[in-house]
Amino acid sequence: MPTSLQERTVIRLFTLPRFAELILSLPAVLWAITFHEFCHGYAAYRLGDPTAMRSGRLTLNPLAHLDPIGALMLLVARFGWAKPVPIDPRYFRNPARDMVIVSLAGAAGNIATAFAVGIIMRILPRAVLMNYAALNFLVLMVFINLGLAVFNLLPIPPLDGSKILYVFLPARWMGVYYKLERYGMLMLMILVIFGVVQRIMSPVVLFIASLALPGWFPI
Repeated sequence: MPTSLQERTVIRLFTLPRFAELILSLPAVLWAITFHEFCHGYAAYRLGDPTAMRSGRLTLNPLAHLDPIGALMLLVARFGWAKPVPIDPRYFRNPARDMVIVSLAGAAGNIATAFAVGIIMRILPRAVLMNYAALNFLVLMVFINLGLAVFNLLPIPPLDGSKILYVFLPARWMGVYYKLERYGMLMLMILVIFGVVQRIMSPVVLFIASLALPGWFPI
């Protein structure tokens, strides 16, 4: 039986949340997904690509970014995805570099959110943190944002990490990688079903959370 708070947190991170936590998770999920995709679109826009703006994706309206399955996964399993923002690398001055920046922007936005919540928790009156709902909501904001960030950085198509990998792979490997790309979602689902993704993600999420949070709190 797990005894430490860290061990209990790992287990709770990737199991179905209780009903009250499910309700508290909803605004955290909507923010995480919306800000993640907004950051992709905004980074691309600043680098010269107006595609996201023209398609109505440069917005904080969650309905513009919602992928129902990805949102449900994020809600119940603490990792998921949103509807990808359209990007056209032909607008970039340095396509390889700028594609990496755009791909990292979504995860960076989620990680920044987690640290911002951690700062808020440090300055809130202790009486607020003694409230179960308030405390759980804030901690869920941290873990849901980190779960979305770390999951999307996995180097498996169609996740953001795969786009970063394009830049660093030797040219002789690209042909094989393009062939594997069509099976990316299938491979991803298999890895999720067998718990490989969870085992990879949990130590990374917990490490970043330990830096963002002022202490360990059960979620």
